Amino acid sequence: MKTSLGHLGYCTNIHAGETWTDHFTALQQTIPELKQRLSPDAPFGIGLRLSNVASEELEMPENLVAFQHWLTENDCYIFTMNGFPFGGFHNTVVKDQVHAPDWTTEARVEYTKRLFRILSVLLPVDELGNAIQGGVSTSPLSYRHWFEWDLPAARDLIFSQTTQNVLEVVSELVRLHRQTDRLMHLDLEPEPDGVIETADEFVSWFMDYLLPMGIEQLSEQFGLTDEEAEAAICEHVRLCYDVCHFAVGYERPAEVLDKLKKYGLRVGKIQISAALKAEFPMLESPSTKQSREAVRQAFEQFNEPTYLHQVVARMQSGELVRFPDLPEALAAFDNNHAEWRAHFHVPLFVSAYDVLTSTQDDIREVLQLQADRRFTNQLEVETYTWGVLPDELKKDLVDSIEREMKWVLGVGLQYEEHLD
Repeated sequence: MKTSLGHLGYCTNIHAGETWTDHFTALQQTIPELKQRLSPDAPFGIGLRLSNVASEELEMPENLVAFQHWLTENDCYIFTMNGFPFGGFHNTVVKDQVHAPDWTTEARVEYTKRLFRILSVLLPVDELGNAIQGGVSTSPLSYRHWFEWDLPAARDLIFSQTTQNVLEVVSELVRLHRQTDRLMHLDLEPEPDGVIETADEFVSWFMDYLLPMGIEQLSEQFGLTDEEAEAAICEHVRLCYDVCHFAVGYERPAEVLDKLKKYGLRVGKIQISAALKAEFPMLESPSTKQSREAVRQAFEQFNEPTYLHQVVARMQSGELVRFPDLPEALAAFDNNHAEWRAHFHVPLFVSAYDVLTSTQDDIREVLQLQADRRFTNQLEVETYTWGVLPDELKKDLVDSIEREMKWVLGVGLQYEEHLD
């Protein structure tokens, strides 16, 4: 839905299923009720997630036309898509396979190009008759633990291979923009243990690989000057700001945005999500030792086998130590650990989980910055872990999505009133 902070929707990766029939059935069962509750008198925005199989099926003309008709009949629209999970995302062990196939493969390229072709058809026009911009978020190139990441030559090879494939999609986006007047962008989503994990790594990749390789390629393909080619790359490749991911890495939102602005880089969309965090009491007595153990045990309650739950520990020295999953962090816990932040997309509207808290304050800060700076026009709620939450946190799915969206709308409205 269109809000004062931009287009807002929820990401449909919350729904299980891999075929287009699965996806469409879930939308038909949830969207009309959510629209009635949240946006009865205005179009309702959706962040669409399609598996590879579903994307192949939806691109069939009869399915795409039928979906367009359904969107129109229900006064809904698609403005962003999630192209990170390629295959199974629920009711299976996902873990590091969420990155597979990665950007070293042609399968990832073809899947992403297909999503953009679908999005170019689905994007609505605004009140002036112009198509709104659209984005597709994607993985941070690959998963670093699949490679000999400590070897510079290995890193250079991976960056070169993946960047060349990203540029194949950029070329497709330039062609689509010329042919259809649809301006669309690929939004890379840094996350813990991704090949691109932090804002600094995104900037370095963009400046050291994407621009040099891309300027040469686009200039040759489309007869652009170097300046025109650079502008096209910056237009079509952006950052997906997943609030949970940056909070897990202890990155401050304003600092991330300032780094991007310094190099002329942009945010494609905000994924509004929350992580788990807690500080461990200083070890001073037997009672504080018990309190520290209680915090560790509280994290252990969220140790489930479906998704990776990377942990970044802040040590007493201030050093950040990264663990690829929650079991490794639990096993390594000792007196030197001062704080943990865990990659677990917990509900936005809950700020505390017994002795644990969420990174909800980071969301508030990002929304305040969006109110101040308007650094994107796309916001997507992404809480997909409802099925693996502890039993006491599981609620009816439609009610849960409604609470997430209303919480975001309430926070955003507060900031708008403050600006006025």
